[in-house]
Amino acid sequence: MRTAYSVETVRAAERELMARLPEGALMQRAAAGLAAACAGLLRRARGGVYGARVVLLVGPGDNGGDALYAGARLARRGAGVTAVPMDPARMHPGGLAALRAAGGRVERAVPQRADLVLDGLLGIGGKGGLRPAAATLVERIPPGVPVVAVDLPSGVDADTGEVAGPAVTAEVTVTFGAYKPGLLIDPGASRAGAVHLVDIGLELPSPQVQALQHADVAGLLPEPTATSDKYRRGVVGIVAGSAQYPGAAVLAVAGALRGGAGAVRYVGPAAVQEAVLARYPETLIGPGRVQAWVVGPGLGAGRAGEVAELLAGDTAVLVDADGLRGLDPAALRARTAPTLLTPHAGEAAALLGVERKAVEAGRLDAVRTLARRYGVAVLLKGSTTLVASGGETAVRVNPTGTPWLATAGSGDVLSGLAGSLLAGGLSGADAGAVGAYLHGLAARRVGGPLLAHQVAEALPEAWRDTRHP
Repeated sequence: MRTAYSVETVRAAERELMARLPEGALMQRAAAGLAAACAGLLRRARGGVYGARVVLLVGPGDNGGDALYAGARLARRGAGVTAVPMDPARMHPGGLAALRAAGGRVERAVPQRADLVLDGLLGIGGKGGLRPAAATLVERIPPGVPVVAVDLPSGVDADTGEVAGPAVTAEVTVTFGAYKPGLLIDPGASRAGAVHLVDIGLELPSPQVQALQHADVAGLLPEPTATSDKYRRGVVGIVAGSAQYPGAAVLAVAGALRGGAGAVRYVGPAAVQEAVLARYPETLIGPGRVQAWVVGPGLGAGRAGEVAELLAGDTAVLVDADGLRGLDPAALRARTAPTLLTPHAGEAAALLGVERKAVEAGRLDAVRTLARRYGVAVLLKGSTTLVASGGETAVRVNPTGTPWLATAGSGDVLSGLAGSLLAGGLSGADAGAVGAYLHGLAARRVGGPLLAHQVAEALPEAWRDTRHP
């Protein structure tokens, strides 16, 4: 599992470690890891470090010092290293001396030719995007030259992934000690490129953000035993679809059938029942006992009573799409059974009473606020899908997926899949996180352009991938 920590947490751990180490030792550890990562890139791109042209964009903080010390190491291996400071009077003195002693030089303008650029302009405490002096340096990076960000792409908020102005887009980010939430959550994650973690020996408490990996998902997936029958494995009920949107019910059932539950029960209009049975004759039709309900996909208007009735019961419920309209926070907080809401940004904005752009710009804050306000687990769909619970546990960020999932019906498949996992006994947060992971993994298997039903069909392979990576 990848774990990410807030700036405050990382800095506290750094202070504790620095108190036990010789002065400058921690920066040297970071610089050694950064130089090694850069050397690896140069070997792959041009066969080696010797003769490579490396440009350092240097800010006044410790990230600038990391870049200077790493540049000195590369210069000693034969690279031509040029440092371009944001403010020449505020360069890290030790790093600057090391660079010059190794044969590096300092220039005021960004060279027009380079093999690699290091972004050491801002550290993890940077807020609000790049200031004009830094933005000007970034604008002058030669086109097509790979950029390595030091700890975090400058201009990205380390705690949230927000990008409030000009920012660096890196091919690789070399981060020190721990992942930061902004490296895993869009829009910051899309600026970070491939993230390489350098262990510098930090001792860290519980994380603020987690990203599941194959082994974590495999450990959570429900598995039948020799004594299992279809009812013991869980039955998921689907309340979805309408005359206008019959396909939503079909796709939700498709996801549910491949989510591990023993049976799927559909409750809805007769015409939609026919569509579901025509595609999936395994489906049970009509009311009956279930371990979890999925309500909302393609439901249409005028059916809020069905949503309220399910939420008034003591069975696990996943609420999506049309089912999310007009939810009562007090009623949800009063529930004791597992509950999962799965809004996209627009639906989340309506639940919070804010503009959609506010949710998209601050996804981490939005999902946490929703989980606290409604007292349930919330899966916020989007380019980075986030899952938060009503408690104080870490937010989970989904590392799988592809932009091709932005297609009609893919959310319906996800609802059915996560609902099936709820019926199999997973908590709301676990069902959301595991469902999103498998959904994204299946989409990667399909490639693109893809159709929603293809994602459902690829779920068994995605499931097996987590057990046999």
